[in-house]
Amino acid sequence: VQLQASGGGLVQPGGSLRLSCAASGSISSINVMGWYRQAPGKQRELVALIASEGTTNHADSVKGRFTISRDNAKNTVALQMNSLKPEDTGVYYCNAHITTMTPRWNVMAYWGQGTLVTVSS
Repeated sequence: VQLQASGGGLVQPGGSLRLSCAASGSISSINVMGWYRQAPGKQRELVALIASEGTTNHADSVKGRFTISRDNAKNTVALQMNSLKPEDTGVYYCNAHITTMTPRWNVMAYWGQGTLVTVSS
């Protein structure tokens, strides 16, 4: 199983970016999916989570500006980021709790490789 993230880049304050993450491999089901970020010199922090039925949770720092969504048919999760601020700069990681059936039933948390978001004028 792999998670592949994309969509990072350089954007000016007030701008928008959309991150995407696709899960691939021998997947039986995906429970919670989410986005985390790590700013330089800081610990990784939660940005947003989304359950399989669509329930979401956004960090207070991004509420009203970021929106997490998912496509269960395509095993993807996205993060629409609007009104970006310099403090949103960091490496963004997607995460998914995935059930696999081969070689045996198992549930694990998988991480994408990270995509850099830089908000600067």
